[in-house]
Amino acid sequence: MDLSELTNPQVNLFAYSYTEIMLNLLVAAALGFLVSFIYRATHRGLSYSQSFTLTILFVTVIVAMVMMVIGGSLARAFALVGALSIIRFRTVIKDTKDTAYVFLALAVGMAAGTSNYFLAFVGTLMIGGLILLVNAYNYGALFKSDFVVRFLYSREEGQASYLPIFERYARASNMLHVEPTGDPAMVRMTYDISLKDDVKPADFVSELDAVDGLQEVVLIASKSDVDY
Repeated sequence: MDLSELTNPQVNLFAYSYTEIMLNLLVAAALGFLVSFIYRATHRGLSYSQSFTLTILFVTVIVAMVMMVIGGSLARAFALVGALSIIRFRTVIKDTKDTAYVFLALAVGMAAGTSNYFLAFVGTLMIGGLILLVNAYNYGALFKSDFVVRFLYSREEGQASYLPIFERYARASNMLHVEPTGDPAMVRMTYDISLKDDVKPADFVSELDAVDGLQEVVLIASKSDVDY
């Protein structure tokens, strides 16, 4: 086989022409950017990682390339599995939802790598739309609130002096639990709370902190999973 045969798309080791290879990789890259953007826009909590966002993009393009390498060859598929088996991924995914993005990147890369452009585009748009929809309505949240407030409260206070403040600043509040502390005279209170629209969280915390018998007032955003 001479050089002209190697550079001829019709007898190339790959089942794709050079134009199709470039188009597959460009489609995978474009959709990878879209998936990573949706992940970045809908991420909640404190576990955001730029490296994971880039991983989504890279995985989409790499999988597209892998699918073109495999083509219709079963031997290449087994050889590739054996070669990739030596790679160990030690990074633990902190958010279980992030696993779905990895699978989405894999699926989009596989679709783009096999020239199934319609499936790649429609699948990305439909799944991305579903993600944006559940994010907009906070689907699956147990507590429909904005914040969790925690503080130490003195047992010597006979009446809950902080409740009038809750009534002024909050639309709704629910006690989550009460736990003892190292000081027998103090208990730790945790409330699930929704503040009124015209209320500033800093003002709410400042007024609570000024109440006699309250210490260590902490306000935590609870629009994502929070461990109480």
